[in-house]
Amino acid sequence: MEQLTHHHLAEALAESARVLRPHESADWGRRAGALEWSCRETAAHVAHDLAAYAGQLAGLPSDRYLAFDVVVPEAAGPVETLRVLDACGQLLVAALARSAPGDRAWHWGPCDPEGFAAMGTAETLLHTWDITRGLGAAWEPPPELCAAVLRRLFPDAPVAAADPASVLLWCTGRAELPGRPRRTEWVWQAARAE
Repeated sequence: MEQLTHHHLAEALAESARVLRPHESADWGRRAGALEWSCRETAAHVAHDLAAYAGQLAGLPSDRYLAFDVVVPEAAGPVETLRVLDACGQLLVAALARSAPGDRAWHWGPCDPEGFAAMGTAETLLHTWDITRGLGAAWEPPPELCAAVLRRLFPDAPVAAADPASVLLWCTGRAELPGRPRRTEWVWQAARAE
């Protein structure tokens, strides 16, 4: 089974940019789907998470997140916010590319580079989906990337139940899945000691 790497994250980032950039002149103050955040705030959140994951892989702390933050000023419009998101994504791509398989950094336990690649890919895909809902753009996450994320972060997901994108959206409480109640709480399994 193929492991998630920096290549998967780079693919997710490229897909996100492809889908979102044509909508840079839209109203990014609208709510991002069912989230409480606006589309702009959601993009800034992704940038923050990707930078945090990159910091963890660079510093390899074993017991907490490093004490730094990425803040995209509220005055930054969609063009600049997406530039920050891409830059933070590229930082994580670079950190993943230089990481060794045995590296471990804290994310609610010891997390390997594949776990950080999976989380970065998931954050990018899921929040791109949220943003497209707020902007009124029709888009579904690529099934191959969703299947890879499911294998790593949601090993108990009902993968045979539907297409991988629908299952990932269900696993994270964003959509219904036939024959299963909609999730209101969820957590992914990123930490892996071995």
